Amino acid sequence: MIAVSLSDIQVTLRSKDVLRGISLDVEAGHCIGVVGPNGSGKSTAMKAVAGLVPVQSGTVSISGRKLRDWPRTDLARHMSYLPQNGEVHWPLKARAVVALGRLPHQRSVVDEDAIQDAMVRCDIADLAERPVNELSGGERARVLLARALATGGKVILADEPFAQLDPQHQIHAMEVLKAEAGRGAAVIVVLHDLALAARYCDLVVVFSAGTIAAQGLPRDVLSSDILRNVFGVDAFIGEHQGAPLVLPIRRRSEPGASRGSSLHQG
Repeated sequence: MIAVSLSDIQVTLRSKDVLRGISLDVEAGHCIGVVGPNGSGKSTAMKAVAGLVPVQSGTVSISGRKLRDWPRTDLARHMSYLPQNGEVHWPLKARAVVALGRLPHQRSVVDEDAIQDAMVRCDIADLAERPVNELSGGERARVLLARALATGGKVILADEPFAQLDPQHQIHAMEVLKAEAGRGAAVIVVLHDLALAARYCDLVVVFSAGTIAAQGLPRDVLSSDILRNVFGVDAFIGEHQGAPLVLPIRRRSEPGASRGSSLHQG
């Protein structure tokens, strides 16, 4: 089942074409990594899917229904959106922030099981009574991820959610999102870490200057040519424990830069 469909999307912001001709289908049960240089349109595409920016032309559909036809409350139950640099400006306890993910369901009784499950999965159960504005950036990011999971939506959008996490928790967070896809959700996550995208995403979409430069399996899309032409870097590309491995090593503008390298490690 196609959970998210973009058909020939164009978005213009402040008289600038930010997205041009974007078409993408995301199936339920898949974890999709969206990568690309800064300013390439990744975050705008996520906002277009969430209905947070106007689309000048083209169509956004969610689970077979055009986005404009979704009642906002129904969409809030169906989709979770985790924005860049998520902030909480009030001294709410971490558990109360996670519980906000259940608000779209409009139940008189809070779903304690969904809240607790999300907190355990994101490794924040011990933070439940801590004011979220006193937490570290990484702890706060995990609380906000738990809030998104607590909604129980069929579509999860996560826009660079792991910038403040240490490597252990970045890996754990990707494992959580991958598991959510395994439960049947469509997960779309914007990443700058190409190694995480290569290892945990079923498919990778590469944005460049407001268009999609490539999309497909990580081992096919994260090639030397794409890394050189889109990202401007040379990289080691290989395999480790059966999974693709991508490690950028230098900018293409550096003196003596080669045409790309490969690393094969068992």
